[in-house]
Amino acid sequence: MSAEEKIVFERPHALLPVITNYCPGCPHGIVHRLVAETIDELGIEGDTIGVAPVGCAVTNPDFFSCDMIQAAHGRAPAVATGVKRALPDRVVFAYQGDGDLASIGMAETIHAATRGEHITVIFINNAIYGMTGGQMAPTSLPNQVTQTSPYGRDTAVAGFPIRVSELMSSLDGVAYLERVTVDTPKNVRKAKKAIKKAFQNQIDGVGYSMIEVVSTCPTNWGLTPQASFEWMRENMLPYYPLGVYRDVVAEGFANATEAAVARAANCPIAQPKSEGDAR
Repeated sequence: MSAEEKIVFERPHALLPVITNYCPGCPHGIVHRLVAETIDELGIEGDTIGVAPVGCAVTNPDFFSCDMIQAAHGRAPAVATGVKRALPDRVVFAYQGDGDLASIGMAETIHAATRGEHITVIFINNAIYGMTGGQMAPTSLPNQVTQTSPYGRDTAVAGFPIRVSELMSSLDGVAYLERVTVDTPKNVRKAKKAIKKAFQNQIDGVGYSMIEVVSTCPTNWGLTPQASFEWMRENMLPYYPLGVYRDVVAEGFANATEAAVARAANCPIAQPKSEGDAR
């Protein structure tokens, strides 16, 4: 390499040099890279423990060079909680799809968040069950055709989709929530910034963070990768608007607990007890 040449782009060290098993055009690979870049830039590869879901990303341990644990379907937040409590000096993240996080794992998701567990969750919302053949998911849109809703999701029968970020934003244990996507270079950079902030929040002891990535599933949607992004922009983004849904640091608080106490300022029993107060 000459003195004028320099490396401007390379594989992150935290991303193993293997070929992923994802379908062509699947955004999982993009998000994996952003997580790995974050691990590299924060210098935490040796201190990071990831929890893999059941779903398309079940093979996460094959791709990340940090320690990884396989959780049962939907239980990634519970496993991540146990790891973080046992090893509080580690950086722990769960990587989950919408079926894993918002269906079978909804209880674990909600309770880990409301407890304010110091973990980071990467949530992929592609509005469908990908690995198991394209069934309707909790996030499938009204009238969306899937393998189990061939005439479109009927809200009179199946109810309405769950807007996870909006739901989680009501929980006092949450420190940071942001919904992003990775359909353009600009949005990829925004997603990277959000993911890095979520990891940094954990390092700084701010509290529970979740990044929701509005994604696509070209195979089960029956569209090309390009057409999938167009469908996502036309249909998913109006229903799942991008943006920050909770950021306690931006609100001026040091952590989620401090913000929760302030929100309950008019409730005496919810305030921290003073020294000598045995009530």
